Amino acid sequence: MAAEPALRTLIVDDEPLAIERLQVLCAQIPAVKLVGTASDGDAALRMIAALSPDLVLLDIAMPGLDGIDVARALEGKAQRPAIIFCTAFDQFAVAAFEVAAVGYLLKPVAPEALAKTVGRIAETLRAPPPTAQAPEWVDEFWVPHRSEVIRIAATDIDRIEAERDYMRLHVGPRSFLLHQTISVLERRLDPARFIRLHRSTIVRRDLIAKLRHDGLGVWHAVLTDGSETRIGRSYLAQARALAGRD
Repeated sequence: MAAEPALRTLIVDDEPLAIERLQVLCAQIPAVKLVGTASDGDAALRMIAALSPDLVLLDIAMPGLDGIDVARALEGKAQRPAIIFCTAFDQFAVAAFEVAAVGYLLKPVAPEALAKTVGRIAETLRAPPPTAQAPEWVDEFWVPHRSEVIRIAATDIDRIEAERDYMRLHVGPRSFLLHQTISVLERRLDPARFIRLHRSTIVRRDLIAKLRHDGLGVWHAVLTDGSETRIGRSYLAQARALAGRD
């Protein structure tokens, strides 16, 4: 079987020692083929336009255009490379997610973490494109958590609750914040799996054990863990349809 093509990779960092370390790490990963380096954001954009790399290992704190600016400049491009941020700072994780970074690694970058992230990207790029008939429901989310950006399968989410400009994704006993509006999130989720019960709440359908009426015109959905979610008037009809009621 022929070897899979390596990811054509560009390193961007304003520190020569950081570039050198990443070059050494990349040399140890068969899935990576280094095609160039850049020391600032402007040079990075020029090289991306000229080389069309598959992957960019991108520093954030740089003079002039920083890494977030570079990522924003690439939004909407037809051949946008995958971006892994490699930074000494952990406070940019939310911003990194907002520009669709696929990885967020803290310096000094651990060889195992880089190899694992690159491997995940390689698998994604090798996957066959979806057919035109395939549903477009999102099947995973990348969310910032402490110093990382982690993957959460949509099927693992129990419920989603709005908190100002963020959505809290509840996954078992843990929860994670996602910077997205509930309306956009609702459109991305498979309606066969999730149902919106309130203007600020989405619940996984198979976790609803029963519907309860308090006698005063207010309905609640009782979940399998015993918790309850109030059902908004605008969403009552589709909630009652779960039980086959008009």
